[in-house]
Amino acid sequence: MLARHDWITPTLGGKPWLEKPALYYWQAMAAYRIFGVSDWAARLPSALDASLMVVAVYLFLRRFRPGFHLDGALMTASAAGVIGFARAASTDMPLAATFTMALLMWYAWHEGGNKAYLAGFYIFLGLGMLAKGPVAPILAAIIILIFAGAKGDYQLIRRTLWLPGILLFCVAGLPWYLAVQMRNPEFFRVFILEHNLARFRTDLYHHSEPFWYYLPVMLLGLLPWTMFVVEALIESVRGWWAERRDMLRSEDGLSAFLAIWLIVPVVFFSMSTSKLPGYIVPAIPAGTLLLAEYLRRHSADTQRLRTLPVLLHAIVASLPIVPALMLQYLVFQHRLPWGRAAIISMAFATGLAIGLVVTLHRQFGLRMLRFVTLVPVVLALSAALRIGTPALDATLSARPLVIEINKLDSHRLPLAILGLSRETQYGLQFYRNQDIYRYELGQVPATEHLVIAPEGWQIKVATWTAGRRVTYLGSFAPQGLDYYWVAGKSGN
Repeated sequence: MLARHDWITPTLGGKPWLEKPALYYWQAMAAYRIFGVSDWAARLPSALDASLMVVAVYLFLRRFRPGFHLDGALMTASAAGVIGFARAASTDMPLAATFTMALLMWYAWHEGGNKAYLAGFYIFLGLGMLAKGPVAPILAAIIILIFAGAKGDYQLIRRTLWLPGILLFCVAGLPWYLAVQMRNPEFFRVFILEHNLARFRTDLYHHSEPFWYYLPVMLLGLLPWTMFVVEALIESVRGWWAERRDMLRSEDGLSAFLAIWLIVPVVFFSMSTSKLPGYIVPAIPAGTLLLAEYLRRHSADTQRLRTLPVLLHAIVASLPIVPALMLQYLVFQHRLPWGRAAIISMAFATGLAIGLVVTLHRQFGLRMLRFVTLVPVVLALSAALRIGTPALDATLSARPLVIEINKLDSHRLPLAILGLSRETQYGLQFYRNQDIYRYELGQVPATEHLVIAPEGWQIKVATWTAGRRVTYLGSFAPQGLDYYWVAGKSGN
C-alpha cells in the first residue's frame, strides 16, 4: 500500500521507494483526489482494471467467437483469483488487465489482419510495463514465440515486430522510466536489477516456495471452473498433438494459443526462487477463455457430457460454501470444527452439487454451465462477505491494529516493524499515513519510536536496538503481534 501523500515515486524511510512502476499509483491518486482517501478508493483501481479486463474478454469473444461471449466474461469475472485480486490494493490486477488486453489484441490482429489491433497490442503492452515492469513484454514475447514455433510460421515473429507498434510501446511505457531514472539514479539498480532479476534468481525478499507451488495456486485461482478448464486444456493439448500444425492454421488455433498463454506463466514463475500468488494472475483469463472456447465448440454435443467430470465440477463449485459459512472458525482457530454446523454446511453443499449435476447433465447441457455454477459462487461469496468480514478484518487488515496503536501514541512517534509481512507494512503505511521503518533493512530510528513485532520477540527487539530501553505496551491478539516503545539513543 502506498502512503497517502505520495504521487509519482512514493517514499519509504525518507528515500524514494522504487519497487513498483507508476500505473497503479496514478490510478490510486486519481481515486483519492476524486473520492477522498479511504480503503475502497485504494482498491478502486484494481476493481476498475478487473472490470475492463472482463469487458475486453466479452468484446473479443463477441467479435471473434460469438455464442459464448457472455459466458466467457462471467467465468472470468467469477474466477477466484480475479475476485480476490480485484479487491486488493496491489499492482497484480493492473498487470493482469493490461497483459490480457494486449494478448487479445495480438490474437485479434493475427486472425483478422487489422493493424489497429497490433497497435493496441503494443500500447497495452507498454501499459503493462508501467503496471509491473518488464515482466509483461517478456511473457508476451515467450508466448508468441512458442505459438509461432508450434505453427511453424516464423514469419509471424517478423510481422509482429512492427516499427510503428514498437514506437507506440516506447511512448506508452518508457517516459516514466526515463523520468524516474533522471530523478533517482538508483532506479535501474533497485527496480530492474533487485526487484526483477535478483528477485527471480534469489530469495531476496523471503518468498521461497517449492517448484510445484503454482500448480495448486492456479487450480485454486480458477475455482469454480477448475475441473472444466483442466479438461479443456487436456483436449487442446491432445488436439494439437494429433493434428499438429493443421489445427493451428484453423480456427482451433485459438485454443492452442490460450493453452500456451495459460501454461507459460506457471512454468516461468515456477523457475523463480521468489514466489507470490499474484504473479500468475495474468494467466487466469487464459483459462476461462479456453473454457469458453471449449463450451462453444461442444455446446451442441450433449453426448460428450460424461457424468464424472460434471460431478467433480459440481462438487468443486459447491464445496467453497462450507468454508464460507464457517469462515470465522477457520480464521481464528485455523481449523474446520466438526459438529452440527459443519454437517449442515456440507449437507447443503452436497445437495447443491447433486442439483447441479441433475440440472446440467440431464436437462440443459453445457449451455447452463454458467448459470448453475454461478449460483454457488454467489452464495459462497455472499456468505463470506456477510459472515466472515469482521473476522477477516481483525486478522488480516492493519486498520484495527493501527486503531489500537493510536490509542497509546498521542505524539505520532516514528513507527518501525520487525518480522512482519510486507502486506502489513503497506497497511500500516496507509493507515498511519507515515513512513514505516523496517529493522531488517537497518532502518532503526535513532530517536524514540514504536516498534511492532510478532508475539514474544521482545529480546529480538532489544538486540536490534543495541541496549536501548524497550518497554512492552500491549499486544494485538487476532494477529499475534506485540508493540513496544523504544527509547532514543543518548543525545536524541
